[in-house]
Amino acid sequence: MNAAFEHLLVRAESLLARLEVILPHAATAPDWSASVAFRYRRRGQACILEPVRHLAGIRLADLKEVEPQKERLLRNTEQFVAGRGANNVLLTGARGTGKSSLVKACLNEFAPRGLRLIEVDKADLVDLPDLVDLVAARPERYIIFCDDLSFDEGEPGYKALKSVLDGSVAQASDNLLIYATSNRRHLLPEYMQENLSYRHTADGEVHPGEGVEEKISLSERFGLWISFYPFSQDEYLAIVAQWLRALGVAEAAITAARQESLVWALERGSRSGRVAQQFARDYAGRHG
Repeated sequence: MNAAFEHLLVRAESLLARLEVILPHAATAPDWSASVAFRYRRRGQACILEPVRHLAGIRLADLKEVEPQKERLLRNTEQFVAGRGANNVLLTGARGTGKSSLVKACLNEFAPRGLRLIEVDKADLVDLPDLVDLVAARPERYIIFCDDLSFDEGEPGYKALKSVLDGSVAQASDNLLIYATSNRRHLLPEYMQENLSYRHTADGEVHPGEGVEEKISLSERFGLWISFYPFSQDEYLAIVAQWLRALGVAEAAITAARQESLVWALERGSRSGRVAQQFARDYAGRHG
């Protein structure tokens, strides 16, 4: 009997060893002093937090023509770092208008006061509860950053994010907020056929269908919405000039570049801040 039992234990240990290789491993704490920003990554079945060695050097003063948006995000982040009430933030709107850059600039502004950032791809949001637990006891203040966020039907990260934002029995710790950027306000695709589920009552009240309600419910869990809009021609030219000055181009050359920068934007079909920066790099490179 003892020999049979020992043989069973050996087989069980062998099976457990094989399962440990197959099953995903929760992320372990990194060297938190290695950086102020980290990327959450999967490597095979392992989950790791990689320190970001070379941070984007963008500052709040570098961002032009988004003053109202800058002021709102700065105020919310200031409250968070100071330990006062603050909201999860959804930054939405036109592409290339500075949504991600504004989050990075806030990190550079408040990192000396203990702000830290963890970038998470939407495919890895299923592990969000593990990240919440990992930083819960830390003295720093953490922003979970999801860039260019949107979901298709049935993606698992949607439910995990929704629960952490608001709705889970286990509440996120007060040293963590979620900042997300998206070109889509409601984060899920919407279709005309969904309007067929609307119904009207005798008193004229409109009741949205459950499918539409579900799609709106995620974005509503972000306490602060910050919207970005396409730039006018004058705003675009001001951003081009800002980038050219940052790259050391003389004022006379900046004035001469106006028409060329407008042609550049016309060819790209956009007057965004990203297009302005790309033109400035090209122009500065060609003119020394």
